[in-house]
Amino acid sequence: MMESSRTTRAVLLLLILYLLIPAPLSAGGPTDQIRDAVEKAIAIIQDPELKTEQKREERINRLRNAIYPRFDFAEMAKRALGFQWRRLTSSERKEFIHIFTDLLEQSYIRYIDSYNEEKFIFLREKLDGRYAEVRTQILTSKGEEFSVNYKTHLVNGEWKIYDIVAENISMVNNYRSQFKRVLSKSSYEDLVSRINKKRSELLNNNKK
Repeated sequence: MMESSRTTRAVLLLLILYLLIPAPLSAGGPTDQIRDAVEKAIAIIQDPELKTEQKREERINRLRNAIYPRFDFAEMAKRALGFQWRRLTSSERKEFIHIFTDLLEQSYIRYIDSYNEEKFIFLREKLDGRYAEVRTQILTSKGEEFSVNYKTHLVNGEWKIYDIVAENISMVNNYRSQFKRVLSKSSYEDLVSRINKKRSELLNNNKK
C-alpha cells in the first residue's frame, strides 16, 4: 500500500526542485505569484550555515515555511480522496488534509539534499480563466529528461499548485488510484490507519 514507484519519487523530487529554482515566465503569470517563495527557498538552500547535518531540521523548517503557502493542500487532498471526500464531516476533512499533507512532506523530504543543479526549461504557460498550467522540461545531471506540468488555480488572488504531472503521470491521480483500491475493499478508517502507518515509516527513515 502506497509504496513509492520510480515515477512517484521523481514527481516528489521535481516538486521540491521546482520550488528551488527561479522560473520567470510572462509577466503576471502564475510563476510571478510564487516568486517570493522561490527566492526565499533559494536563499535557504544556498545558505552555507544551514548545509550541515546539525542544521538539517532547521533548514527543512525554513523551507516548509517558504513552500507551504504556494500549495493548495486542501484541494490536493480533496482530489486525491475522490468520492469519499463528500462523505466526510468537517473535522474528518481537516484531519485528512493534515495527514495527506504530512504524507507528501515525509515522502519528498528525503530528496531535499539530492538537489544537484538540475536544468529547467520552461516551455509555456497555459491560462484558462482561474486555472493555469506551467509546462516545463527538466534535464538532470545524468542527462535524463522529464516533462513536468504544474497545475495551478487562482485562490484569493494567488496561484496555488494543486497537482504535478510528470511524464504524463499525475501525482494526485496516482494517490487517488491507491486510495480507491483500499476503499473498494475496506473502510475509510482503514485507509487513514494505513496512511498513518506509512507516515510513521517514512518519518523513521528520514531520521536515519
